[in-house]
Amino acid sequence: MSELPSEGELPSFATTESPASTVALKGDWTLDTLAARIPPLTQQARRYSRRAWDLREIGSIDDAGATLLWHAWGAQKPAELLLRPEQEALFNRLAEAPKPPRARRRRVWSALAPVSRVGERVVDIIDHLSAFTSLLGQTVLDVARIAGNPARMPWREISANVHRTGAQALPITALVSFLIGIVLSYLSARQLKLFGADVYIVDILGISILRELGPVLAAILVAGRSGSSMTAQLGVMRVTQELDALAVLGIPYSLRLVLPKIVALAIALPLLVLWTDAIALLGGMVAAGAELNIGYRHFISALPGAVPVANLWLGLAKGAVFGVLIGLVSCHFGLRIKPNTESLGAGTTNSVVTAITVVILVDAIFAVAFSEVGIP
Repeated sequence: MSELPSEGELPSFATTESPASTVALKGDWTLDTLAARIPPLTQQARRYSRRAWDLREIGSIDDAGATLLWHAWGAQKPAELLLRPEQEALFNRLAEAPKPPRARRRRVWSALAPVSRVGERVVDIIDHLSAFTSLLGQTVLDVARIAGNPARMPWREISANVHRTGAQALPITALVSFLIGIVLSYLSARQLKLFGADVYIVDILGISILRELGPVLAAILVAGRSGSSMTAQLGVMRVTQELDALAVLGIPYSLRLVLPKIVALAIALPLLVLWTDAIALLGGMVAAGAELNIGYRHFISALPGAVPVANLWLGLAKGAVFGVLIGLVSCHFGLRIKPNTESLGAGTTNSVVTAITVVILVDAIFAVAFSEVGIP
């Protein structure tokens, strides 16, 4: 009989090379001695599982050691097993222990799976609409409360948000609108030259930028830049329980956090629309001068006659409405963030996508409702 290496009280096997030999266990088969050796001992025990076993030389054995051997034997005693009385009681208890229930596989009818997904999506949309309506109602109540007591107006928070959403967005909106103006003017000029209608470049640029392109472009940039920032800010405050702390202190966060963001966007976005219109027209004027040889002085003097001022007011009104909607959507998703990083990322993404979708949808409504306004 050849004995495998034994380390004092450590568990070990003693066996022979013959397949019919007895496997004798030595050492202590307890949780302390098994902790770092469970995988190799389990593998070795499984290799000898069909042989005769002798456990009488074991110093001590607990539930961990017995369970290791029990699973190596296939949850049943070997045909030839020599035990001490206390060891036999231990393995009898394992044999009588109820088997853990098998995990039930969830059966989903493939034909009903699409219906189930549609239903879950509808319920989710209804939940969002309900929460959004609650936020809108709370905002209206805050406005009414401040109208009765103007001293409670959070001017400092509004001013800070106007700076972040308006002043800090001037460079990126200027760059994008200037490039868009150049592209729009260049492509329009190529088509107008085919029909000898170069002079109408002022009308095309004026109406398209002041009425549609400027407000929508500014709103999309603000939704992606400032809207995502607002959602992330409220989401982090939700995760760190700062909103709960404000509620405990009796400070209404809808008045101190939500309302200032909405009011600030309602103020800043029309100003950004005006800025975007001016820079986009500048880009268009530069491209028209290069492509159609239209002088800057002629372009500027022809613009008021080609585009009625009602288009400008309509664009600014769109900016104010877009600002309120972006603020509501951003705060709505920010307040629904759950305390985990995955929810924070998903909520911010959903906020930007929803805000841009709402802007385009409302712009279509404006186009239909005010189709006759500003058209000479």
